Amino acid sequence: MDIEEPRWRVGELARATHVTVRALRHYHRLGLLVPSSRTAGGHRCYTGADVRRLHLILALRGFGLSLAEIGRTLDDAAGDPRAILRRQLDAADERIRRATSLRARVAAVLGALDRLAEPSVSEFITLIEGMVLVEQRLTPEQFAEMGRRRSEQAAALSAEELAAMSRRRREATAALSEEQLEQMRRERDRWKPAEV
Repeated sequence: MDIEEPRWRVGELARATHVTVRALRHYHRLGLLVPSSRTAGGHRCYTGADVRRLHLILALRGFGLSLAEIGRTLDDAAGDPRAILRRQLDAADERIRRATSLRARVAAVLGALDRLAEPSVSEFITLIEGMVLVEQRLTPEQFAEMGRRRSEQAAALSAEELAAMSRRRREATAALSEEQLEQMRRERDRWKPAEV
């Protein structure tokens, strides 16, 4: 007895994967994801192999490849998905690391607010930088540029403002767990320029 492989119409696949119908049709037009079969009524149907190919397209897109680059890469990567899955796992781990760092920063700002201390603009800038880091990968040059801007902003503060900012930073740091402090150290060390 043959067991028929599951098939999804375009709308069903869109609902199941949260990829829009428009995107699925666009991938079809580009030849990236052509449905393997059709219903008797002519509706496109996707198979398990198509779902695996869609995963590959989305993973490659997540690595920053353009659709044209994905088209050139797809068939080479389609055989064994382990390499792509390892890359995807590494990317997910990096996002988790950045999100954990952002969480520590948000908790520190919230802690300062809970202690009725108004976080400085500089602390909010640092928080925004963390938010950006979670969403996108910055190059070491971009990270250095953010540090330069932060230094310029600090140079424009009065001695009293700098002292207040230092005090708030010490208080926020004191509120962090050992794990959060270690995570911050690792992140700082990751972006330190290599000594020549």
